[in-house]
Amino acid sequence: MGRVYNFSAGPAVLPEAVLERARDEMLDYRGSGMSVMEMSHRSKDYLAIIAGAERRLRELMGIPANYKVLFLQGGATLQFSMVPMNLLTRPDQVADYILTGQWAKKAMAEARKVTSNIRVAASSAEVNFSRIPRQEELQLSPEAAYVHITSNNTIFGTEYFYVPDTNGIPLVADMSSNIMSRPIDVTRYGLIYAGAQKNLGPSGVTLVIVREDLLGRNAGLHSMLDYRVLAENDSMLNTPPTYAIYILGLVLEWVAEQGGVAALEGVNKRKAERLYAAIDAADFYNCPTEVTSRSRMNVPFTLKNDALNDIFLAEAKKAGLVTLKGHRSVGGMRASIYNAMPEAGVDALIAFMQAFAARHG
Repeated sequence: MGRVYNFSAGPAVLPEAVLERARDEMLDYRGSGMSVMEMSHRSKDYLAIIAGAERRLRELMGIPANYKVLFLQGGATLQFSMVPMNLLTRPDQVADYILTGQWAKKAMAEARKVTSNIRVAASSAEVNFSRIPRQEELQLSPEAAYVHITSNNTIFGTEYFYVPDTNGIPLVADMSSNIMSRPIDVTRYGLIYAGAQKNLGPSGVTLVIVREDLLGRNAGLHSMLDYRVLAENDSMLNTPPTYAIYILGLVLEWVAEQGGVAALEGVNKRKAERLYAAIDAADFYNCPTEVTSRSRMNVPFTLKNDALNDIFLAEAKKAGLVTLKGHRSVGGMRASIYNAMPEAGVDALIAFMQAFAARHG
């Protein structure tokens, strides 16, 4: 089998141009006689790679000089603990969490190991996380150290299309599954974190963007858990995930070649609109998420008859459309259509869905 259209929620599809570039440089990176995987992270070649990745990221996202960019390990899951460890200055200090799915719940559970004063500022659990709470529903604590959101929810297929107004309280966002899918104003956030394995690169590297005034709030943290120490060491307190950062840098170059984040947003809008329209047009399929909250990155849908689910997945695989099974919390199917998913992949999925419905409807 040749290349398939991979709709995995993560690790996810990467741009073919990036994979080809990595292939060509695998044994000999730009005349060094070595693979990037073999290089010292202190070498001149590698220092240029990591510095270039940061520079390109700042350009593409418009990251101001008073924000630090960190390339870490441990995934977004480690950030569930690092955020409260670094931002809470007292054991009894309050933090607000807006619950929109499993990952937001897990982030809150880890924060509660740091302080008991974690509040639920809003939740959509009562409707099985099928929508994003609106601004007027948020009940924020004026004394909170920060407000935490999950900007896109892979399992339930919902996404924030507004930035919560927190009255000056630092807003912390887990952007793992929609970072760089559209332009954002970084200055609206105190801290952004994201696992790379959806829109930025392979698994193994975690991006953190943190405002400088939020560094060093807590003395005595273990060095590897302290944003201030990690920033002072330019993400090299220990050996960083060198190859994953190299691939991330190639992905950022690819984004620039596509015209930047704003250009990708246009493509992502088209992909999502066409797929949702195909779902809504057929009685055979249903999308469980509220229309105004529908994610552009993760599209869940169910079939009219659950007994056809396995047949749908098997026939889709034969057609070169893979990793479409939905999460058990929602059931049915899920198509993740991140930046690197070409429009042709979405069109192929739509054509398959229409043909499948005609055969089995």
